Amino acid sequence: MNIRNIFIASAVAFAATFGANVLNAQVMEKNVSVPQGISIFPVGNPNDAYSQYFVGKSFLAPVVNSDELKTHISNVTFEPSCRNNWHSHTGGQILIAVGGRGFYQEKGKPAQLLLPGDVVEIAPNVVHWHGAAPDSWFSHLAVECNGDTNKNTWLGPVTDEEYAAATAGQTGLTETAAANLNGWYPGANDPMAKNDPELWQSFNNFAFGDVQQYGKIDTRTRIMVTLASLVAQNTVTEFRKVVNAALSNGISPDEIKEVMYHAVPYCGMPRVEELLAVANEIFATRGIGLPLVSHSVVTQADRYDRGLDLQVEIFGEHMRDNYKNAPANQAHIQKFLSANCFGDYQTRPVLDKKMRELLTFSVLVSLGGCEPQVKGHIVGNVNVGNGKDVLLATVTQLLPYIGYPRTLNAIACINEAIPEN
Repeated sequence: MNIRNIFIASAVAFAATFGANVLNAQVMEKNVSVPQGISIFPVGNPNDAYSQYFVGKSFLAPVVNSDELKTHISNVTFEPSCRNNWHSHTGGQILIAVGGRGFYQEKGKPAQLLLPGDVVEIAPNVVHWHGAAPDSWFSHLAVECNGDTNKNTWLGPVTDEEYAAATAGQTGLTETAAANLNGWYPGANDPMAKNDPELWQSFNNFAFGDVQQYGKIDTRTRIMVTLASLVAQNTVTEFRKVVNAALSNGISPDEIKEVMYHAVPYCGMPRVEELLAVANEIFATRGIGLPLVSHSVVTQADRYDRGLDLQVEIFGEHMRDNYKNAPANQAHIQKFLSANCFGDYQTRPVLDKKMRELLTFSVLVSLGGCEPQVKGHIVGNVNVGNGKDVLLATVTQLLPYIGYPRTLNAIACINEAIPEN
């Protein structure tokens, strides 16, 4: 390892240890909502002292400030499109990207996309700027070199025209995809963007561009049904992302947990239990106390009756005939469906019937091989007010996560249960 790498590694390690205890409270103006967990470093306070040298809002957290070591390191966080003015340093500077996506540009050269882990060495007196991508929050460590003599020279702002020209097409995302992706995951660090950029671009242009332009379901519903799908598939990495998206979009911890509880009778506890640990870990990092408040409203004495009443309410009186028609050695399954699937889980008041039926549909089509149950719950969805347009929008939303075969099977079930004419 050369001297440069030793310095950078030492600075990051020292900053990570020291920074966790510095400015833990993120102070921000009411009209700027800073994403939680954009990096391991604190975001700090609004960068008011230097606001005249920035276009947009930025935040500053001193991490290392040692005159003895002649080393000054700060974590600077930029809101989307925020950048500092053209400027230079007589002693040079090192930037270490730690969160989101940003840009660095030297005067007269193309802009460079910065992703977490990227390092920029800026020579003395080189005129440059750095800041966030148009569609992402961005954080970097700014390491001041030659701290005893280093001085900044601030120049004019990076104009909107200069910024647009420098960043155009750099992320590879369409405008719609970039806006939707940032809406779900503000300031997120996705390793795929750095390690597999072509796949990252293709997937996100499709999932957040093409797909989200179809149908009239809102962002909240899109996140909820996607979360249910990922639980059914037990996909840890994507589930972790979408839990954070849910919290960033106002979906409560209780609602997130309820999506998971709801999935248990359809896909079994083993698929859910592992993801509960992931959700609990995310909650802990955000200061959400566990366990959450209880939402159970049934007892052992009434769970069967209340569950059966709910089945009848959704599917009709014929549900009561299931017990009469079932063979004696299989009647217990019908009772379990009423008492357990509907009584224990679906009577819980956190989610309404329309959302629960849509979640059930999402879980079943994501599991695959459940076409008889999918058809039954298509009818249930229609009965509670989720029409064919909502079901088609939902399965389209799930397409990037479940693939074409399961999507086409689901659409075939929809068309059989709700013919076009």
